[in-house]
Order: sequence, then C-alpha cells, then structure tokens
Amino acid sequence: MLSNDFPLDTKSIHKLSSKGLCLQSLREQIDDDLDFSLELWHSQGLNILKDRGYFYFATKFMPIAEVEFCIVDIETNGSKIDKHQIIEIGAVKVKNGEITDRYESLVHCKEINSHITEITGIRAEDTKDAPNLKKVMYDFKVFLGDAVFVAHDVKFDYKFISLSMQKIGLAPLLNRSLCSLSLAERTVESYRYALSYLNDSLNLHPSATHHRAMSDVLTTYELFKLSLNNLNKDIKTAEDIIKFSKEAKRLKRPKFDPLKENQEEL
Repeated sequence: MLSNDFPLDTKSIHKLSSKGLCLQSLREQIDDDLDFSLELWHSQGLNILKDRGYFYFATKFMPIAEVEFCIVDIETNGSKIDKHQIIEIGAVKVKNGEITDRYESLVHCKEINSHITEITGIRAEDTKDAPNLKKVMYDFKVFLGDAVFVAHDVKFDYKFISLSMQKIGLAPLLNRSLCSLSLAERTVESYRYALSYLNDSLNLHPSATHHRAMSDVLTTYELFKLSLNNLNKDIKTAEDIIKFSKEAKRLKRPKFDPLKENQEEL
C-alpha cells in the first residue's frame, strides 16, 4: 500500500515489485532529482534499489526469514481522521518468526465518547498523562523504520496512521504493507476471519483483551506465525508473500460455524 501522494502510477508500482522499472519510466514520473527522490522515499519507509539497470522494491530480493515485519494495531476515538484521533497504538517488530522489539503508548485525548470506552475500556482520564499525538507519531515513525507494515485489515490502520502523521507535519507512510486478514484467508481455514473469532477458534492468545492495541498485536502475531508456517515453499521473498496475500485463491470456508456447534453440544 502506497500513499496517494506517491508519484508513480499503478503499472510502475507493479513493475517495481516484479520485473523492474527502467530509468526512463522512473524519470518521466518524478519532478525532483532522482537521487533526492530515492532518499526521500527511503525516509518515508520505502527502499528502492537498482539492479542491472532496473529499479525494484528492495523487498523483492529479501528472503522472508530476513524481512523485518512490524505488526501494528491502533485504537481510535472514531473513524474519521478530520474529527478523530489515535488513542492507543501497539506494535512489535518480527524477524524470522521472533519478536525483536515492541512499542506501545496511549495518546493524550481530551474526549472519548462512551461507545468507544465501552469497546476499548479506554477513558479520556486514562490518557491525561500520555504523550500527545505528535510525540507518539514521531516515536512510532522511528520505531517502524522501513519494516513491512502488517495489520489485520491493514488499510484502516495504515491509512489512519499515515494521515495522522501528515496532520502533525510528517510525510505520509510509504512502507510496503501486508494484510494479515487477507493472508489468513489463503493460509488458515476458518468460518470467519475477524481477529476475535480467529482467536477464539484457534486459541491464538488465551489472555487476549480484544480492542486493546498490544493485545490485538500479539494475537495478530500468533496468527501471522501460523500463516507463515502454512505458506507454500515457493513463497520465498517479501514481495512474494505480499502478492500471494492479494492474488492467491482464498481457502474454502466451512458451511457451518464450528464454534456455534461446539456451544450447542455443551
């Protein structure tokens, strides 16, 4: 997933992830000096390299075991970026299946309505001593670096964080992204793919507190490991797994809900 501000068209982005983009095509679409643009994109989490005259996402050449994934979850006080904000963020860095680092923070927020508090358990009073959005976004940007951004239904988290960064004066995110929900649909057979349902059916994170950022991150981490273990051996690089998560055939879902059947038996 790339920001709408990214200057390259969809066809060029596809070439960067597959057979490579030639210098002429790259120059035709950017207004700035090429070296400057590459450095700028790098600062926004996107590495592009040159190999035998063509340009590629660096992730095309990175074996999955060497890729740094950053699993992220946010809680917000609403879904509209112009009216609402992040109230909690959690993230873990994962490499070769192991957690290597973690980041979590509440975010100072003056108003959280009762519906959000009912879902998350977070009240405005809980955030009174938390850092403000600007501090949290700066810290998270440093933590994320150029890792592949992973989330369950990644579009929401990625877009909301990217827009939040722009709101406080930072450039939008350009990190490569991977949706753990879409990946699970192709690697884990389930009646439903909501994170809470997968946790209940697969016992991913027994002590989970749903709709708290770090708890959902750790649940997603367990799901992500399961998906990685179920990957076909021909999925070897970061770009392979990103493509697979978008284009591979989804697994057939069971006709009946096994959790409901188990409850009826009890």
